[in-house]
Amino acid sequence: MNEKKQSRLRRAKRSRAKISELRVNRLCIYRSPRHIYAQVISPDHQVLATATSLGEKKTGNVESAIQVGKAIAEKAKAAGVTSVAFDRSGYQYHGRVKALADAARENGLEF
Repeated sequence: MNEKKQSRLRRAKRSRAKISELRVNRLCIYRSPRHIYAQVISPDHQVLATATSLGEKKTGNVESAIQVGKAIAEKAKAAGVTSVAFDRSGYQYHGRVKALADAARENGLEF
């Protein structure tokens, strides 16, 4: 594994440990160069809601991240979740990650 990925996973492990102490639902994201994925996961590791950019024409940009943020917020509210902890998976809070988080907040998720 390359050094950049190891560093990201180390940061993710540290933040996930803190979130698991809190025993709250978490909004976990994963981004690849082409797509972005989001899941709401309960403290007992059950996936409550999921959204991806797989069905969209133009992906890998801020606009698709905003669409995923809106979709995950709507699906989470439908599952009865209004408050989550944001698990950015070690990614920098910038660009697509920030756009997804802001869109989820605007559409009713609290974190």
